[in-house]
Amino acid sequence: MNDRPAGKKGPKNRGFGGPKGGFRGRPQTGRAQTGRAPSAGRAQVDDGIVRLFGSHAVEAALNNPRRRVFRLLATENAERRLADVIAAKGVIIDRATPGDLDHLLGTDTVHQGLLLEAEPLPEPSLDELVDRAREWGPVVLLDHVTDPHNAGAVLRSAAAFGSAGLIMTRRHSPPLNGVLAKAASGALDIVPVLPVQNLAKTMLELKERGFRLIGLEGTSTTRLEDEAFGDLTALVLGAEGKGLRELTAQTCDSLVSITTAGALASLNVSNAAAVALHWAALARRKK
Repeated sequence: MNDRPAGKKGPKNRGFGGPKGGFRGRPQTGRAQTGRAPSAGRAQVDDGIVRLFGSHAVEAALNNPRRRVFRLLATENAERRLADVIAAKGVIIDRATPGDLDHLLGTDTVHQGLLLEAEPLPEPSLDELVDRAREWGPVVLLDHVTDPHNAGAVLRSAAAFGSAGLIMTRRHSPPLNGVLAKAASGALDIVPVLPVQNLAKTMLELKERGFRLIGLEGTSTTRLEDEAFGDLTALVLGAEGKGLRELTAQTCDSLVSITTAGALASLNVSNAAAVALHWAALARRKK
């Protein structure tokens, strides 16, 4: 049966439904909740709690020892699917129905019977990403990519093809939960993400550490395929439509485009990231 669709240390028991409650009582420690949870209002998004939904996102979070979990709402079918990882994490379950989760997250949300409340992951330092780059591949920088589906898909490609981590602007970027995590299909708990205040400043700091910054720009006559990918490389991608901002483009060492064929010559940011990361992975293997 297919169940319909989905910060900081949280308070001991912050409910989803506001003053009138809903999912407010925690089950007793060591036992799963067996009764149905009542319906509640829409999930709050401004209380510092990360909320993840969907099988891949929730499973990856449960498997991540760095992810501190507060609570898991799950249908009976979803609990059965993830029984082993739930048991290994030792998380207590609040039993819910598909309708309960629809009411919390919206009927269009593909939650697959799961909603996890957790603490935000610790942010990596820039030095940590630099140390990872030689082994894991390029650092990916997103310049004002605000669509959570695109940002999540970039993370998924970063996990699939190899990336030291993702750097995004602290403002003008989607929150690291919910829709982004679902689109990332578990990659949010695999690929380190560093939000920064000033992307251009961070780019200069990467240059000081020996990185070559390659910006993807559709109008460039220099081709991605001609680019040599060294041990320390960063791929810089801009928002769909607007592309790279002027200062971001100026700070790159090289602007390249992806060779395409046919009438549709442009790719969105997530597709461009997948192609570029795959090309970088092939280049590394040839060395």
